[in-house]
Amino acid sequence: MTVIVRDVRDRDAEGWTRVRRAALPFVLATAEQFTFEQTYAHPDSHARPLVAVTGDDRVVGTAQLRIAHDSPEPGIGSVNVYVDPAHQGHGAGTLLLRAAEEHLAEHGAHTFYSWVLDAPEHRAWAERRGYSPSRSAHFLRLDLTGAVLPPLQAPPAGVTLLTAEDFAADPRPLFELDAVTTADEPGDVTVAMDDYAHWLETTWAHPLLDRSLTTVAVVDGVPAAFTAGQTDGLGRYGTGMTGTAPAFRGRGLAKLVKNASLHRARAAGCTEALTGNDAGNGPMLAINRWFGYEIVATEVRHVRKAG
Repeated sequence: MTVIVRDVRDRDAEGWTRVRRAALPFVLATAEQFTFEQTYAHPDSHARPLVAVTGDDRVVGTAQLRIAHDSPEPGIGSVNVYVDPAHQGHGAGTLLLRAAEEHLAEHGAHTFYSWVLDAPEHRAWAERRGYSPSRSAHFLRLDLTGAVLPPLQAPPAGVTLLTAEDFAADPRPLFELDAVTTADEPGDVTVAMDDYAHWLETTWAHPLLDRSLTTVAVVDGVPAAFTAGQTDGLGRYGTGMTGTAPAFRGRGLAKLVKNASLHRARAAGCTEALTGNDAGNGPMLAINRWFGYEIVATEVRHVRKAG
Protein backbone atom coordinates (compact mmCIF):
# COMPACT_ATOMS: atom_id res chain seq x y z
CA MET A 1 0.00 0.00 0.00
CA THR A 2 1.40 3.37 -1.06
CA VAL A 3 1.15 6.12 1.55
CA ILE A 4 2.04 9.80 1.23
CA VAL A 5 2.03 12.62 3.78
CA ARG A 6 0.55 16.03 3.07
CA ASP A 7 -0.94 19.05 4.81
CA VAL A 8 -4.55 18.78 5.87
CA ARG A 9 -7.32 20.14 3.67
CA ASP A 10 -10.86 21.14 4.56
CA ARG A 11 -12.22 17.91 3.13
CA ASP A 12 -10.06 15.88 5.56
CA ALA A 13 -12.23 16.70 8.59
CA GLU A 14 -14.26 13.49 8.48
CA GLY A 15 -11.20 11.34 7.76
CA TRP A 16 -9.23 12.95 10.58
CA THR A 17 -12.12 12.30 12.98
CA ARG A 18 -12.49 8.69 11.87
CA VAL A 19 -8.80 7.96 12.41
CA ARG A 20 -8.70 9.66 15.80
CA ARG A 21 -11.74 7.75 17.02
CA ALA A 22 -10.29 4.45 15.81
CA ALA A 23 -6.80 5.00 17.21
CA LEU A 24 -7.78 6.81 20.42
CA PRO A 25 -11.38 5.93 21.29
CA PHE A 26 -11.04 7.31 24.83
CA VAL A 27 -10.93 10.97 23.71
CA LEU A 28 -13.70 13.06 22.16
CA ALA A 29 -13.12 13.94 18.50
CA THR A 30 -15.43 15.68 16.04
CA ALA A 31 -15.08 17.14 12.55
CA GLU A 32 -16.18 20.52 13.90
CA GLN A 33 -13.38 20.38 16.47
CA PHE A 34 -10.87 19.57 13.72
CA THR A 35 -11.86 22.61 11.66
CA PHE A 36 -11.99 24.90 14.69
CA GLU A 37 -8.55 23.96 16.00
CA GLN A 38 -6.92 24.49 12.60
CA THR A 39 -8.58 27.88 12.27
CA TYR A 40 -7.61 29.22 15.69
CA ALA A 41 -4.16 27.73 16.25
CA HIS A 42 -1.85 30.37 17.76
CA PRO A 43 0.52 31.71 15.08
CA ASP A 44 3.51 31.34 17.41
CA SER A 45 2.79 27.62 17.77
CA HIS A 46 3.59 27.03 14.09
CA ALA A 47 0.99 24.27 14.21
CA ARG A 48 0.89 22.23 11.01
CA PRO A 49 -1.44 19.24 11.15
CA LEU A 50 -0.52 16.51 8.70
CA VAL A 51 -2.32 13.49 7.31
CA ALA A 52 -1.12 10.27 5.75
CA VAL A 53 -3.28 9.20 2.80
CA THR A 54 -3.45 6.20 0.50
CA GLY A 55 -3.46 6.36 -3.28
CA ASP A 56 -7.20 7.01 -3.32
CA ASP A 57 -6.68 9.93 -0.87
CA ARG A 58 -8.17 8.08 2.10
CA VAL A 59 -6.87 9.42 5.41
CA VAL A 60 -5.19 6.62 7.39
CA GLY A 61 -3.02 8.61 9.79
CA THR A 62 -2.76 12.01 11.45
CA ALA A 63 -0.09 14.08 13.16
CA GLN A 64 -0.70 17.05 15.44
CA LEU A 65 2.39 19.17 15.98
CA ARG A 66 3.19 22.48 17.55
CA ILE A 67 5.83 24.59 19.22
CA ALA A 68 5.08 25.11 22.92
CA HIS A 69 4.75 28.88 22.51
CA ASP A 70 3.08 29.13 25.94
CA SER A 71 6.11 27.68 27.73
CA PRO A 72 8.81 29.97 29.15
CA GLU A 73 11.38 27.42 27.93
CA PRO A 74 12.19 27.90 24.22
CA GLY A 75 12.73 25.13 21.71
CA ILE A 76 10.07 22.70 22.90
CA GLY A 77 8.01 20.93 20.26
CA SER A 78 5.35 18.25 20.42
CA VAL A 79 4.07 15.78 17.86
CA ASN A 80 1.40 13.14 18.38
CA VAL A 81 0.97 10.56 15.64
CA TYR A 82 -2.09 8.33 15.28
CA VAL A 83 -2.63 5.69 12.60
CA ASP A 84 -5.84 3.80 11.91
CA PRO A 85 -5.26 0.34 13.47
CA ALA A 86 -6.42 -1.26 10.21
CA HIS A 87 -3.57 0.46 8.34
CA GLN A 88 -0.67 0.14 10.75
CA GLY A 89 2.58 -1.40 9.56
CA HIS A 90 2.69 0.35 6.18
CA GLY A 91 4.99 3.23 7.13
CA ALA A 92 2.37 5.96 7.68
CA GLY A 93 3.51 6.71 11.22
CA THR A 94 7.18 6.92 10.26
CA LEU A 95 6.47 9.33 7.40
CA LEU A 96 4.26 11.51 9.60
CA LEU A 97 6.84 11.67 12.40
CA ARG A 98 9.67 12.53 10.03
CA ALA A 99 7.75 15.35 8.37
CA ALA A 100 6.57 16.69 11.72
CA GLU A 101 10.05 16.75 13.26
CA GLU A 102 11.49 18.52 10.22
CA HIS A 103 8.83 21.22 10.43
CA LEU A 104 9.34 21.75 14.16
CA ALA A 105 13.13 21.86 13.79
CA GLU A 106 12.77 24.56 11.14
CA HIS A 107 11.02 26.66 13.78
CA GLY A 108 13.63 26.19 16.47
CA ALA A 109 12.60 23.00 18.26
CA HIS A 110 15.44 20.99 19.74
CA THR A 111 13.34 18.81 22.06
CA PHE A 112 10.41 16.74 20.84
CA TYR A 113 7.67 15.29 23.06
CA SER A 114 5.21 12.66 21.92
CA TRP A 115 2.44 10.58 23.53
CA VAL A 116 2.52 6.87 22.68
CA LEU A 117 -0.01 4.23 23.71
CA ASP A 118 1.37 1.92 26.38
CA ALA A 119 1.60 -1.22 24.29
CA PRO A 120 4.88 -3.07 23.52
CA GLU A 121 4.66 -2.46 19.77
CA HIS A 122 3.98 1.26 20.15
CA ARG A 123 6.69 1.86 22.73
CA ALA A 124 9.22 -0.13 20.68
CA TRP A 125 8.29 1.96 17.62
CA ALA A 126 9.03 5.18 19.50
CA GLU A 127 12.25 3.92 21.04
CA ARG A 128 13.60 2.79 17.65
CA ARG A 129 13.22 6.41 16.55
CA GLY A 130 15.26 7.77 19.43
CA TYR A 131 12.48 8.54 21.92
CA SER A 132 12.73 7.67 25.61
CA PRO A 133 9.83 7.32 28.06
CA SER A 134 9.26 10.31 30.31
CA ARG A 135 6.00 9.90 32.22
CA SER A 136 2.58 8.33 31.76
CA ALA A 137 -1.10 9.19 31.94
CA HIS A 138 -4.27 7.14 32.15
CA PHE A 139 -7.53 7.24 30.23
CA LEU A 140 -10.55 6.53 32.43
CA ARG A 141 -14.17 5.69 31.62
CA LEU A 142 -17.44 5.66 33.55
CA ASP A 143 -20.64 4.07 32.25
CA LEU A 144 -23.24 6.69 33.10
CA THR A 145 -26.13 4.37 32.28
CA GLY A 146 -25.32 2.06 35.17
CA ALA A 147 -23.14 4.12 37.49
CA VAL A 148 -24.39 4.88 40.98
CA LEU A 149 -23.27 8.47 41.38
CA PRO A 150 -22.86 9.96 44.85
CA PRO A 151 -26.07 11.77 45.80
CA LEU A 152 -26.18 15.50 45.27
CA GLN A 153 -25.71 17.48 48.47
CA ALA A 154 -26.15 21.12 49.34
CA PRO A 155 -22.83 23.01 49.07
CA PRO A 156 -21.14 24.02 52.35
CA ALA A 157 -21.80 27.44 53.80
CA GLY A 158 -20.30 30.19 51.67
CA VAL A 159 -20.02 27.97 48.59
CA THR A 160 -22.21 28.43 45.51
CA LEU A 161 -22.29 26.16 42.48
CA LEU A 162 -22.57 27.91 39.12
CA THR A 163 -22.08 26.87 35.50
CA ALA A 164 -19.91 28.49 32.86
CA GLU A 165 -23.07 29.98 31.40
CA ASP A 166 -23.30 32.18 34.48
CA PHE A 167 -20.00 33.80 33.41
CA ALA A 168 -21.05 34.48 29.81
CA ALA A 169 -21.01 38.26 30.31
CA ASP A 170 -17.47 38.21 31.72
CA PRO A 171 -15.49 34.93 31.48
CA ARG A 172 -12.24 36.45 32.75
CA PRO A 173 -12.63 35.00 36.29
CA LEU A 174 -12.72 31.53 34.72
CA PHE A 175 -9.63 32.30 32.65
CA GLU A 176 -7.80 33.34 35.81
CA LEU A 177 -8.90 30.18 37.61
CA ASP A 178 -7.88 28.04 34.63
CA ALA A 179 -4.47 29.75 34.53
CA VAL A 180 -3.68 29.32 38.22
CA THR A 181 -4.69 25.65 38.25
CA THR A 182 -2.85 24.87 35.01
CA ALA A 183 0.34 26.43 36.38
CA ASP A 184 1.01 23.50 38.71
CA GLU A 185 -0.68 20.75 36.70
CA PRO A 186 1.58 17.66 36.48
CA GLY A 187 3.66 17.70 33.32
CA ASP A 188 7.11 17.92 31.80
CA VAL A 189 6.64 21.26 30.01
CA THR A 190 5.89 24.37 32.05
CA VAL A 191 2.91 26.38 30.78
CA ALA A 192 2.24 30.03 31.52
CA MET A 193 -1.28 31.06 30.53
CA ASP A 194 -1.34 34.83 30.07
CA ASP A 195 -3.15 35.41 26.77
CA TYR A 196 -6.79 36.07 27.63
CA ALA A 197 -7.79 36.92 24.05
CA HIS A 198 -6.40 33.62 22.75
CA TRP A 199 -8.08 31.73 25.61
CA LEU A 200 -11.41 33.28 24.62
CA GLU A 201 -10.90 32.15 21.03
CA THR A 202 -9.61 28.65 21.67
CA THR A 203 -10.97 27.51 25.05
CA TRP A 204 -14.10 29.52 25.80
CA ALA A 205 -15.38 29.19 22.23
CA HIS A 206 -14.20 25.60 21.68
CA PRO A 207 -16.98 23.51 20.09
CA LEU A 208 -16.55 20.64 22.57
CA LEU A 209 -16.92 22.87 25.64
CA ASP A 210 -20.37 22.47 27.16
CA ARG A 211 -20.97 25.55 29.28
CA SER A 212 -24.11 24.11 30.83
CA LEU A 213 -22.12 21.14 32.19
CA THR A 214 -18.97 23.07 33.11
CA THR A 215 -19.38 23.59 36.84
CA VAL A 216 -17.72 26.18 39.08
CA ALA A 217 -17.54 26.38 42.87
CA VAL A 218 -17.57 29.99 44.06
CA VAL A 219 -16.41 30.58 47.64
CA ASP A 220 -17.50 33.87 49.18
CA GLY A 221 -17.79 35.34 45.70
CA VAL A 222 -14.43 34.02 44.42
CA PRO A 223 -14.26 31.24 41.76
CA ALA A 224 -12.31 28.53 43.56
CA ALA A 225 -12.70 25.24 41.67
CA PHE A 226 -14.10 24.04 38.37
CA THR A 227 -14.55 21.08 36.09
CA ALA A 228 -14.74 21.71 32.35
CA GLY A 229 -17.43 19.56 30.75
CA GLN A 230 -17.20 18.56 27.10
CA THR A 231 -19.71 16.81 24.85
CA ASP A 232 -19.52 15.48 21.29
CA GLY A 233 -23.22 15.25 20.44
CA LEU A 234 -23.00 11.45 20.43
CA GLY A 235 -23.84 10.86 24.09
CA ARG A 236 -20.24 11.08 25.27
CA TYR A 237 -19.18 13.46 28.04
CA GLY A 238 -15.56 14.31 28.72
CA THR A 239 -13.75 16.22 31.44
CA GLY A 240 -11.34 18.67 29.86
CA MET A 241 -9.85 19.83 33.16
CA THR A 242 -10.69 19.75 36.85
CA GLY A 243 -8.81 22.14 39.08
CA THR A 244 -8.87 23.93 42.41
CA ALA A 245 -7.02 27.15 43.15
CA PRO A 246 -4.21 26.52 45.66
CA ALA A 247 -5.80 28.63 48.40
CA PHE A 248 -8.95 26.48 48.36
CA ARG A 249 -7.54 22.97 48.19
CA GLY A 250 -8.36 20.33 50.77
CA ARG A 251 -12.04 21.32 51.08
CA GLY A 252 -13.54 18.70 48.76
CA LEU A 253 -14.43 21.25 46.08
CA ALA A 254 -13.15 19.10 43.20
CA LYS A 255 -15.52 16.30 44.20
CA LEU A 256 -18.33 18.81 44.60
CA VAL A 257 -18.06 20.31 41.11
CA LYS A 258 -17.36 17.00 39.41
CA ASN A 259 -20.37 15.32 41.02
CA ALA A 260 -22.70 18.14 40.03
CA SER A 261 -21.39 18.05 36.45
CA LEU A 262 -21.76 14.26 36.17
CA HIS A 263 -25.35 14.43 37.39
CA ARG A 264 -26.13 17.16 34.86
CA ALA A 265 -24.45 15.17 32.09
CA ARG A 266 -26.55 12.09 32.78
CA ALA A 267 -29.72 14.20 32.98
CA ALA A 268 -28.78 15.69 29.58
CA GLY A 269 -28.68 12.20 28.04
CA CYS A 270 -24.96 11.43 28.15
CA THR A 271 -24.28 7.70 28.51
CA GLU A 272 -20.50 7.61 28.83
CA ALA A 273 -18.04 9.75 30.80
CA LEU A 274 -14.38 9.98 29.83
CA THR A 275 -11.43 11.65 31.50
CA GLY A 276 -7.66 11.47 31.75
CA ASN A 277 -5.16 11.73 34.60
CA ASP A 278 -1.43 11.97 34.91
CA ALA A 279 -0.29 8.70 36.48
CA GLY A 280 1.41 10.65 39.26
CA ASN A 281 -1.65 12.70 40.15
CA GLY A 282 -2.74 10.52 43.06
CA PRO A 283 -5.39 12.88 44.49
CA MET A 284 -7.26 13.23 41.18
CA LEU A 285 -7.02 9.52 40.43
CA ALA A 286 -8.48 8.81 43.86
CA ILE A 287 -11.37 11.19 43.19
CA ASN A 288 -12.16 9.56 39.87
CA ARG A 289 -12.01 6.07 41.35
CA TRP A 290 -14.40 7.29 44.07
CA PHE A 291 -16.88 8.13 41.32
CA GLY A 292 -16.44 4.69 39.75
CA TYR A 293 -14.17 5.55 36.81
CA GLU A 294 -11.98 2.69 35.61
CA ILE A 295 -8.65 2.93 33.78
CA VAL A 296 -9.14 1.71 30.20
CA ALA A 297 -5.78 2.58 28.64
CA THR A 298 -2.48 4.32 29.32
CA GLU A 299 -0.30 6.61 27.24
CA VAL A 300 3.41 7.12 27.81
CA ARG A 301 5.00 10.49 27.14
CA HIS A 302 8.25 10.11 25.22
CA VAL A 303 10.98 12.66 24.56
CA ARG A 304 13.83 13.01 22.07
CA LYS A 305 16.50 15.69 22.02
CA ALA A 306 17.93 16.65 18.64
CA GLY A 307 21.62 16.01 18.11
